[in-house]
Amino acid sequence: MGCKIEQMEVMPDHVHIFIKTPPTLAIDTLVQGLKGYTSYVLRRERPWLQKIKTLWSPSYYIESIGHISEETVRRYIEDQKETAQRKAGSLSSHG
Repeated sequence: MGCKIEQMEVMPDHVHIFIKTPPTLAIDTLVQGLKGYTSYVLRRERPWLQKIKTLWSPSYYIESIGHISEETVRRYIEDQKETAQRKAGSLSSHG
């Protein structure tokens, strides 16, 4: 597709991906391709996932970085895992 994954953070229930794409690529085509391919690979590597009707939700969020810097996007993605870990730690200390 001519894309490059610059950065990625896998969360328990979603994924943050910073991708550079050619301007001619439709975003819905990119998202469908990513979800379809990763579903195929995951089901091949983990056969028990074949029992699940759909692995990915049909929804997604896209943000262009024209109005913010690339560094801001990278920092946001890096911070996601730390934020999730802090939240998980605070929940486990209260339970």
